[in-house]
Amino acid sequence: MTRPQITTTQVGIVGGGPAGLMLSHLLALQGIDSVVVDNRTRWDIEHTVRAGILERDSVRLLVDAGVSDRVLHEGDEHDGIELAFGGASHRVDFKELTGASVWLYPQTSVFMDLADARAAAGADVRFGVTDSSVHDLTTDAPSIRFVDADGTAQEVRCRYVIGADGSRSMCRNEIPETARRQFFREYPYAWFGIICEAPKSAPELIYSHSDRGFALISQRTETIQRMYFQCDPEEDIDAWSDDRIWAELQARVALNGHTLKQGPITEKAVLRFRSFINEPMRHGSLLLAGDAAHTVPPTGAKGLNLALADVRVLAEVLERALRTGDDEVLEEYTDRALDRVWRSQHFSYWMTSMLHRHRDATDFDIQRQVAELRSVVGSRAGSTYLAEGYTGWPVG
Repeated sequence: MTRPQITTTQVGIVGGGPAGLMLSHLLALQGIDSVVVDNRTRWDIEHTVRAGILERDSVRLLVDAGVSDRVLHEGDEHDGIELAFGGASHRVDFKELTGASVWLYPQTSVFMDLADARAAAGADVRFGVTDSSVHDLTTDAPSIRFVDADGTAQEVRCRYVIGADGSRSMCRNEIPETARRQFFREYPYAWFGIICEAPKSAPELIYSHSDRGFALISQRTETIQRMYFQCDPEEDIDAWSDDRIWAELQARVALNGHTLKQGPITEKAVLRFRSFINEPMRHGSLLLAGDAAHTVPPTGAKGLNLALADVRVLAEVLERALRTGDDEVLEEYTDRALDRVWRSQHFSYWMTSMLHRHRDATDFDIQRQVAELRSVVGSRAGSTYLAEGYTGWPVG
């Protein structure tokens, strides 16, 4: 058997998406070396389309950390959203209620900014690896083994391993069942999502509740838009022609006074809704971040923001642990990160339940939802809670 090439570093990071790259960047700012590995190629990640609503502190992190100010020039600042229901549309003004806003900026762009920043810094980031595995996680000398893109066996020896390898995390499964608790919920909803070539239908996002089901009118650019409508998780994409899709979207928003600008549909997908949390987020020398530790429904736009909040805290506690040689400081990571995660789970669950029509919904259920929506837009306290949750709570 060929002996692997050995690389020694302080932190080994499995996962080269936004969470892993941002952590590597933040650690480098503190003089901490890291190696990042990912089984996807950079091209694969750049061409995986993801939504992108960034909270205020996520934008601030990108800018203040020197990753990119492109978000300020090419992103689209939104000061509110439209809640449409009961035949009318109601604007929730984030700026007026909380002094904060959000930015429409695709996750793909966040990744490219981070990948460019790491490349410019000469960071050790290896895309397109295979056969990755982690070892000796309960010791102070864990390692990551893999075959690099050139077919050479590699081993990264480090002090800590970070699992930032997404919702199908390999690292998470290395935590023994006896040492973890997992919380899971699968929702009876899904989104039929499209990308289309069309002008914007509205200046801000529209969250539309109707008797036909939920619809979300989102955006990408001035000429490319994202839109979603609630569907069954087992929906057959091939059963939906472009004409049928547009008819359904138009019907759902027309009930609340909106008309969509149409154009060619270039992508279609069904997005299932799941909530998941793994506790704790640390096991020995392994720490989890982002989707490897938790996932949320997309309704509240929390996934990427939670990942960035995780690594902001993680970079801080890793620096203290490495500087003092005291692993005990890592114990606070789970509590600090999961406080925000559970609040975001509640916020996403609340928005999802309030806006989506359950398949067994009665007239009572529909009217109760409308009454809840009226309470939100009709009360400054209700609108402020939505605005605070949507724009993001400060990272503690």
